[in-house]
Order: sequence, then structure tokens, then C-alpha cells
Amino acid sequence: MASMKSAIYAIAAATSVVSCGMSTAFAGGEVNVYSYRQPELIQPLLDAFTKETGIETNVLFLDKGLVERIQAEGVNSPADILLTVDIARLVEAKEGKVTQPVLNDPVIEKDIPANLRDPEGEWFGLTTRGRVVYASKDRVSQKDITYEELADPKWKGKICIRDGQHSYNIALFASMIAHHGLDYTRTWLTSLKNNLARKPDGTDRTQAKSIYSGECDIALGNTYYVGLMLTNEQEPEEKVWGNAVRVIFPNAQDRGTHVNISGVAMTKYAPNKENALKLMEFLASGEAQEFYASQVYEYPVLPGAQPSDVIKNFGPIKPDSLSLTDIAAHRKEASELVDEVGFNDGPSN
Repeated sequence: MASMKSAIYAIAAATSVVSCGMSTAFAGGEVNVYSYRQPELIQPLLDAFTKETGIETNVLFLDKGLVERIQAEGVNSPADILLTVDIARLVEAKEGKVTQPVLNDPVIEKDIPANLRDPEGEWFGLTTRGRVVYASKDRVSQKDITYEELADPKWKGKICIRDGQHSYNIALFASMIAHHGLDYTRTWLTSLKNNLARKPDGTDRTQAKSIYSGECDIALGNTYYVGLMLTNEQEPEEKVWGNAVRVIFPNAQDRGTHVNISGVAMTKYAPNKENALKLMEFLASGEAQEFYASQVYEYPVLPGAQPSDVIKNFGPIKPDSLSLTDIAAHRKEASELVDEVGFNDGPSN
């Protein structure tokens, strides 16, 4: 696999067509991927896998409903691999009983840290992204912050955020419960709500736009959105938004920044199980992680593997070492808290 990185980048340069259908033949020599991630972001990597192994890949992309689709297909499902963009969907797949364990695989266990894989082998992380603070370069001078500080009244009327029930925010709120307990998080979330500049709305990119326009001074967002904005040649206004914000990694001086993952799981009835395992091992490798992370402006999970130069410019990230399994266990409580405090109603005073 020594030449894999050069092969990946050579194929990426030549790739312009992605597979959006699903082959109906399930003989040896192929692997079928159900993906929540856009095909154009993963196709160069899959093409490199095919070049190295001779195994063809077929991709079906949907932005929602893949677990329900696999459940409906049952034992006749053609899916071998499920690629997801966050821990919530990985847990959803496991709880929906559409995955199977991959245990004691030496490649995966070597390249994927234990806190970023399911202890029962049902899913594995491939890249991470930090849930960070976007801060106005013009109006915010401080360089360090904690999630806890977002409840400080000094930020009253100065914070923007997307829907509190979005999976990215639910994961962060669940991590606060895991660290501090339910009562603390209820008080913290209420104070955060009252510090908002407006009702939660939009996407993470919207929050950067709101900082640029002066609507708020700081916001919560994922690291990779800043990378996507800064490199968006098709919509140059997004470059302006991205350049208006500075990334601050919360809790860098103590427990570390909350991270979420993109990940992979083998489906329960994978018809090409051997090929699926080969693809999982390929995706877990350091070279593949680095390329995948560079495509989506995220961080490889393998210690020592490097992100893209754009992401490096944000500075070093110290990830929270709390197990994502522990965080996921509090998702339901976090969602209930969002409703309980009326978070999506915006500030009450």
C-alpha cells in the first residue's frame, strides 16, 4: 500500500464522473456503498481502492433515510457498506439493527483509536470535525474560550447558532451532559439561549454570514464549513464570510474540543462481506484517511496523519477524549432539554 497516496491523488485529478446508481449484480468483484456523504467527495478514494484491488464500487447516495431503506430491503439489501457524516447516524444504524460487528481486525484496530469506534465493532470513525466557535476577526479579540463560557452574560445578544435539534448541536449538548450532568446542562443551555442574538436558524455557513453582517459576534459551527467557504470558487461571497471569522477551539486548555465523526459500518446482510471488509481496511489506512480528510476539510483519526493546509491554518486541535459512545448515550436527554428550555424560540429577555 506504499504507493496508495500517489495513486489516490492521481485518480482524484482525473475523476469527474460519479456513480449514482446501484448495480443489480452482487457477485464477487464489487462492493456496494450506501452513502450519506456526497459521491463527488468519496469517488476519487473509491476509484483508488478499485485500482489497487480490482474490486468495483457502486454508490447510492441519499441525504436521509438510508437506514430505513436498508430495513425495508431486509435480507435482499444490496448494501455492503454504510458511510455516514455523524455519530448520530452511526448510532441510528446500530440501533436500527442494520449493521453487523467487525471484530478483532488488526488493520482497523491499529488505525482507528478506541474512543472513535464502537466497542462492539458495529461502526468506526474515519475523520473528525471540531464543533468550534466562529469569532469575528473585527470585534472579538480573545483567543481562548470554553463551551461553559458561552453561558456568560457578557455574550448576551452576541451568539448565533443553527437549530438546537440539529444532530451537530445535539451531539455537543449530549457531551455537556456527559461531562457535567443533566441539571448543569439545563442551566447552561437556558443561559446560552438567552445569550443568542436571534432564534436558531440556518446552517453553519449562515452563522458565519451573520458574523460578517454584524448580527452576532460569535457562533457555533463545524471546522470543515470554514474550509469549504474559504475554498468556494463557485460562490465567492462565501469566501468573504469565511474570511470574516477566526476559529477558536473551545476548552483547548482543559478537556479538549468536542469532535464528531464521519464513519463507516458493514451492513447486516452484506452480500459482498469479504470485499466490504477490504474496503473498510482501505478507508482506515493513514493514507486514505489523509486524502479523505483533505477532500472534506476534516481531520484524520489516525494520530500523526495530517489534515489539509487550510485546516492546519486554524491551529492545532486537542480533541475531547470522551468516548463518542458515551456522548451518544445522552442524545435523547439532550434533545428533550432543547424542547424543555424552548431553545429554538430564541432569547426570552
